[in-house]
Parts: sequence; C-alpha cells; structure tokens
Amino acid sequence: MSENKRKEKQMGLPIEEQNTAAWANIDRFQSPESRVPIPNYEQVKNAKEWVDSNQK
Repeated sequence: MSENKRKEKQMGLPIEEQNTAAWANIDRFQSPESRVPIPNYEQVKNAKEWVDSNQK
C-alpha cells in the first residue's frame, strides 16, 4: 500500500471549483441537518433556460 500514499493525501482536495454553479448563490438551506443548498430564484431560472436551450 505504499504506492497509494500520495492518492490518500489528496483525497480531501476538491477536483473542481464550483463558484459559478447554480448553487453558488445559495438562498437558504433545506434543513440544518441535511445542509442541502437551495439556490435563489434567478439561478434556478438561468439553469432551466440553459438546459432548455441545450436540448437536442
């Protein structure tokens, strides 16, 4: 298992930045226990428009 030490150290690092994702502008959380982010209305509308415009 000595060859996996580097992988184990980097497992906690995020792979991608999600600052521009729909949930970046969090309006509220669903509940304090689950901490599921609920985006604001504008971000939901933008995400729907993007999906609708990119469908085949």
